[in-house]
Amino acid sequence: MSLPPALAELAAYFEPLSTLRRDFRGAVTLHTPGVNVLALNATYLPDGDPDRLPLIRAWHHAQAMPALVASVGERAPGEEVAALRVGEYHPAGAPDIIRVEQVGRLHLPVWAATLAQAYGTPEWAGPLARHLAARLEGERDVTLLLAYAGSEELGALLWRAGQGGGGAAHLWGTLDPAVDAPLLDTAHALAGGLRASLPDGAPLSVHGEAVVTFSLLDGAAQAPGL
Repeated sequence: MSLPPALAELAAYFEPLSTLRRDFRGAVTLHTPGVNVLALNATYLPDGDPDRLPLIRAWHHAQAMPALVASVGERAPGEEVAALRVGEYHPAGAPDIIRVEQVGRLHLPVWAATLAQAYGTPEWAGPLARHLAARLEGERDVTLLLAYAGSEELGALLWRAGQGGGGAAHLWGTLDPAVDAPLLDTAHALAGGLRASLPDGAPLSVHGEAVVTFSLLDGAAQAPGL
């Protein structure tokens, strides 16, 4: 049993950034204590089989983590906390006022602070920067992008090279929707193609989209927020 393509794509992108991967009856769990990124702390479900959910819930609880699951198509039971549209991004045209630059790993604190601020969780900037500093050490297929208006950082994106060409951007965020297109356009230009995740309701679009829903099996629990 294998994951649907969109979930397999997210798992492949995020696994190198995670602390632990667990495989269970076709489901894939990524676990990353101390980091509030949804995709790094979720179980990716291959189908809607409800029989595995109690065991998945029990494993999450044993790790003192919310029972967060990602699904495509029929949404898993529980409270929806986020939805992403995953697909092929085509350049949308970027206003000249926004400048996007590749930055080195020494800029991780600023990069992480920008991303955390974009999701309204500035208190997570330090833990995220420290975690990524360790996980990205020696990674040659990853590029960090920062978007600016003047001297103000307004967007951050982690680009990963694709195995068959092109690249992927599933971890990114902006403080202004006007920055979305310039940031993604620059990521697209890095290798002439881009697979991306867009928040549900974002004004941009992706081609051949699949909607990935993150749900809490326990509605009262609190999931990571980024």
